[in-house]
Amino acid sequence: MGNSVYKIIELVGTSKTSWEDAAKAAVEKAGKTLRELRVAEVTKLDMAIEDGKVAAYRARITVSFKYED
Repeated sequence: MGNSVYKIIELVGTSKTSWEDAAKAAVEKAGKTLRELRVAEVTKLDMAIEDGKVAAYRARITVSFKYED
């Protein structure tokens, strides 16, 4: 078994309902075009505010996937 290399990218997912849904949306969208996703880490949570109310939950995540030549 050889050594493996993984690439890490940063994504931001959004949701009108929760941070969990925002993070899940980012992972699921990435999973449509990236193969062999390994780990996702939530690095930051914030909210978009409009007219004094929460308009969207945002989750910044890093995702790692196996790097292929």
